[in-house]
Order: sequence, then C-alpha cells, then structure tokens
Amino acid sequence: MKLLAQALRLHQWAKNMLLAVPLLTAHLVLDLEAWTSVIVAFFGFGFVASATYLVNDLIDLKSDRLHAQKRFRPMASGRLTVSAGMALAIVLAFLGFAISAAALPAGFIHYLGAYTALTLGYSVVLKRQLLVDVLVLAILYTMRILAGGVAVGVVVSEWLLMFSFFVFLSLAFLKRFIELKGSDGSAQLAGRGYAPIDLETMRSVGVCSGLISALVLSLYVSSTAVVQLYRAPQILWLLCPLLVYWIARIWFLADRGEVHHDPVVFALIDWRSYVVGACGLVIVLLAKFGSAGI
Repeated sequence: MKLLAQALRLHQWAKNMLLAVPLLTAHLVLDLEAWTSVIVAFFGFGFVASATYLVNDLIDLKSDRLHAQKRFRPMASGRLTVSAGMALAIVLAFLGFAISAAALPAGFIHYLGAYTALTLGYSVVLKRQLLVDVLVLAILYTMRILAGGVAVGVVVSEWLLMFSFFVFLSLAFLKRFIELKGSDGSAQLAGRGYAPIDLETMRSVGVCSGLISALVLSLYVSSTAVVQLYRAPQILWLLCPLLVYWIARIWFLADRGEVHHDPVVFALIDWRSYVVGACGLVIVLLAKFGSAGI
C-alpha cells in the first residue's frame, strides 16, 4: 500500500481540493448535491492525475535515477516495474474518465481531457521550455477551478480566474526557484530551461506574481460584485494583509532553504498556513453574516 501511495503520489491529490473553490465562492456550502459532484470530480481528477504522474515517471526514468531524491520513486528505484506502472496508469485513466462521465456534465469531461493532454504535453516537452513550464503549471491549477465550476453548475468569475492564475504562477516560480537553489549551482537545471544566473529574476517575478494576486483581491473587494454576496464586504479587506504575509513568508523561507521541493507539500505540513487559512475563513464568515455597520 505504501508503494502504491508513492506511485500514485496521493499527497498531490490535495491539489484537487481546488475543485471545491467555485462551490465555496458561490456560497453553496449547504448544497449536498453540489458536494456530491465535487467529491466525484475529486476522485475523477485524482485517478487521471495519478495516471499522468506514472507516465511522467516513465518519461523521466533515466534522469530520476540520477537525482538525489527522485531516485527513490517506485519506478526509478525498480520497486515498480515499467509494465506494471503503465498498466496501472491505463486502469487509473479509465476509472477517472468513467466515473466522471457517469456522474458529471459533459463539460467536465472536456476539462478533464484538456488537463490530461496538457499534462502529458508538459511531461514530454513543455517542462523543458523557459517560462512556458511555469505558465503551464499555473494554467493546470486554474483548470481545476474551472472544472469544479462546471461540475457544480457555477460560472467561475473573472475575478477568481485572475486571482488564481497569479497565485499559482507565484507558486510555480517558487517550485522552480527551490529546485534551482538546491542544485549544485554550476550548470543549467537538469531537464529544465533555467540556469543559476536566473535565480534573482525568478525570485523577482515570482514574488511580484504573488503580490499581483493580492492586488486583484483588493480590486475585487472594492468592486460592486462583492456587495451582492456579503453583508459586510469591507471586512474582506483583512484578507489582503493575510495573503501578502503568506506569499512573502513562503518566499522568505524558500530563500533560506527551508521549504520542501513542492510548495503544496510544504503548505500541508506548515501550521502557520493552517492558521492563515483559519483566519481567512473567519474573515469571510464575518463578511457574509456580519453587520454592514462594522
């Protein structure tokens, strides 16, 4: 079971919680039917994503065996044979599309298919292209939100799309920054389009992308759209310093070498991230049910 969990990268399934974002932003928290759709979508995306991870491991088999950490992956270490890995990938992809087609709108299948094609394109060639790789990663994250909107029948707003894209773009740059900073510093990052000389530029663009997401959030709070959903929308301004704190802190820690090679994994084990999330939830609830006179 441990080998299977590693091969499927089950910890990466946490990213699929983004499918619930449209449900939450549309204030459908008490809609059981919507939650059922999100749960099905979660497993559909999870199975398909795991299938693409297995294909990616096959493509990167030689380079992974030379990598300090990746050489312990199931296929790279030889604990999972290539034939078994590919058979498992086919079964997972079939399961993902089958359960999605049986319970969700056709539009969701379209997003799932586009996600699969883009992910495979990323594994084969796009991840080696300068800047293209981080843009693709940001798009893949954002596609989960769009797919979640289709699953529950909610139109994802332009505000949410802009905010999400810049947050995920910052995290994508952060992932590459951590990889580059952890390399030997003597040559271009293996399998990527970056060299040590790019560290400063990568840091600047990544931090700016995160701060732009805070700007988008502030513009949303000051827009007329927010008044239709919240009784005390002015309270939402408190989300902005929280977001700036979280973005700036994770970049500071990455610069110190204290962040896991995957920012998502880091966030899942970082207690301060949970505190920030809890504070954000309280702020949203106060804005939703509070008094306009606050």
